[in-house]
Amino acid sequence: MSETVYPISKVVAPRIHSYFRYLSETCSQRPAAPIPGVAAIEAIIEAGFWASLRRDEGYIPKISLAWIGPSQVEHPLSFAEPIHLDPIALTFVSAAVERPGIHLGVWHNGAGFEVWGVVQTLPAYCFVLEVIGPGLLAVKQSGGPFDKFANVAVLEGNQVKVVDQSAAILQAAPAALASLVRIDSVSTDAGNPSILLQIAISMRRHQRGGTLLVIPAGCESWRHSILQPMKYSVTPPFDQLRQFVHRADDPRPPKQDDEIRRAVDAIAGLTAIDGATVITNQYELLVFGAKIIRSTGSPIVERVILTESVEQAESQAVHPNQLGGTRHLAAAQFIQDQRDALALVASQDGRFTIFAWSEGEDAVHAHRIETLLL
Repeated sequence: MSETVYPISKVVAPRIHSYFRYLSETCSQRPAAPIPGVAAIEAIIEAGFWASLRRDEGYIPKISLAWIGPSQVEHPLSFAEPIHLDPIALTFVSAAVERPGIHLGVWHNGAGFEVWGVVQTLPAYCFVLEVIGPGLLAVKQSGGPFDKFANVAVLEGNQVKVVDQSAAILQAAPAALASLVRIDSVSTDAGNPSILLQIAISMRRHQRGGTLLVIPAGCESWRHSILQPMKYSVTPPFDQLRQFVHRADDPRPPKQDDEIRRAVDAIAGLTAIDGATVITNQYELLVFGAKIIRSTGSPIVERVILTESVEQAESQAVHPNQLGGTRHLAAAQFIQDQRDALALVASQDGRFTIFAWSEGEDAVHAHRIETLLL
């Protein structure tokens, strides 16, 4: 197969171009980044795809390509001689830019496209392509210097998943679930789910699988769904993350970004231990390694509504066994018994599912979000 043609790029490029053009026309409250043309999107995706299949001294290339010119960013690191946008060149420089927040700038030179240098800060709504693994790419939009990136589409081999930005499929979903996966959720106050998204990303990153149960602060009924005694309970509850979140209202610039990240990783790391980790909706850690059981007198969960935030995805009623292994079945049972809770389940294969109770469906609602977390 020629390293000049990746058919999926031609299929998805017009759709992505239309999305970024729509952003430029409708999101005028922040400066918009330049819009890549269809040809530029095709070229970047093709180069990224073929680079993902190469190796640099045995390492898989991890690259982030941003459509931006050197005059459009602050403090650009410009190469004296730009390099060609091709897989071999990208693989050669990949080791220098594989860490988060560092991107290769791509721009046109009149005759084609080239990598002109390295950039660390991107304007809002900038087109970014991340090479995540062999044949696995994510098209993202930047949120500006202080906001998270949002996924626009995920390409894996010959499969394309375009994120449903309207999240129309979530209109009938539980409010807690719909707000958690909202694409524009970026703040970090106690009432906003972005901390849970950070924990979800960290859970997925450790690749061991895990379960996080989120229960209302002050609630005690959840204990009826956990095998007693709990061997790994935390006394007093670990509340460092709660303190950081509440401190977000302080008008001074935040100084605890690294500490928040470490606190998030500490909680997410506990989910790698066999059993469930339990926190409150105020981010207080209560227990880890807990064994989920069916509450006394509660029926066995037999029906789950499955959805995903991608275009053309349809909700369907399935048996919880179809979602995965024992983690998914236990989480679904917990939510059926504890209907004011949330359950976040990471699989070792990269899948990530959030469970919540749906009053409208009178059933557990399971929503797949791995496309949002890449």
